[in-house]
Amino acid sequence: MTPIPSEAPDEVLAFNAWVADQTRHAPPLRKVGAAAGRKAREDGRSILGRPRLSTRASVRTIDGPDGPITLRTIQPEGREPGGIFLHIHGGGWTWGGPHHHDPLMESLADQTGLVTVSTSYRLAPEHPYPAAPDDCEATALWLLENGPATFGQELVAIGGESAGGHLTAVTCVRLRDRHGLTPFRAALLTYGCFDLRGTPSMRAFGDQPLILNTSSIDWFVELFAQGHDLKDPDLSPIWADLAGLPEALFTVGGLDPMLDDTLFMAARWKAAGNRASLDVWPGGIHAFDLFDNDYGRAARSRMHRFLNAVLGES
Repeated sequence: MTPIPSEAPDEVLAFNAWVADQTRHAPPLRKVGAAAGRKAREDGRSILGRPRLSTRASVRTIDGPDGPITLRTIQPEGREPGGIFLHIHGGGWTWGGPHHHDPLMESLADQTGLVTVSTSYRLAPEHPYPAAPDDCEATALWLLENGPATFGQELVAIGGESAGGHLTAVTCVRLRDRHGLTPFRAALLTYGCFDLRGTPSMRAFGDQPLILNTSSIDWFVELFAQGHDLKDPDLSPIWADLAGLPEALFTVGGLDPMLDDTLFMAARWKAAGNRASLDVWPGGIHAFDLFDNDYGRAARSRMHRFLNAVLGES
């Protein structure tokens, strides 16, 4: 087991310098625009490279609140399935898709025995709030009703990163408040944006060229919220009643503008009576766990161990 270091390793600092060098001259996202940003991601012109699709993934569509929702499923290999993990992708509620996470979902499935189901949702600005949380809620309800017959498994865990971490928290609260359901036993809340008004670390981050910064977050929030009250708990779940929610692992890098969102939300999660673990990875930037390097692999391995420990409990 690789422990979290007490300070940023040299290789992490070198990686951060490489990211900054690759992105410092990129135009602001506000100038790039949503459509061009999506195309760049699909064409492999983003810092994350071209999406790597799994030959093991199967795709189905279900009826959503306003059109079809795509579910991308990967079954575990080498062990018996032990439940369904609902994954919600990031991308500032504006771009991204379930196919962007195939290698991560393969690894999670094989290391935990969970059937991974990564959901699409309608994207801003064409489909602002509440489209994305409505679709994620609909997917969770569909899996609860149809998971046993379709996959032979029950929905037991949920998780997402960045905007997906935000939508994960919102989905948990919505299922409890709107449907009286608390099905999840474990949640991965990975550098989510939990207070859309902007926490101190987000406001102080400035325009550092490290994947995400203050101006890009402001732009994403504008496209998603489009004038809605940012203190509404359905937009900023840090303001929600968090009682009765699943045991959660909060993960964030020490150089992520979402640092305070994670610190504050983890504290509120525990204060509400839930079990929670908090991992702060020194020197980690936003999305550090998505890269295929030692730090990214260590963070993902920690998430797998967390799921195995929680879901293995009787």
